[in-house]
Amino acid sequence: MKQTSGPAKKSAEAVIKDIRRATRRQFSSEEKIRVVLEGLRGEDSIAELCRREGIAASMDYGWSQEFLEAGKKRLSGDTARAGHHG
Repeated sequence: MKQTSGPAKKSAEAVIKDIRRATRRQFSSEEKIRVVLEGLRGEDSIAELCRREGIAASMDYGWSQEFLEAGKKRLSGDTARAGHHG
């Protein structure tokens, strides 16, 4: 096996893309939110939650970031892009 120069560590995005390709499982927004909220509730460790859901911890982390980012935008009144239906 050839040694590659430079850091061998992949970015979280690259890891997530690989996992998505490998699993081909589609998660709905509702499923992602449920998993993120379970993680935030903290009843189980993130590792345990991810094992149970069959996802990588990096996926849960990415979803959490998206979730928090969307929440911040919504709370700061950035509803134009969020497709707010009044």
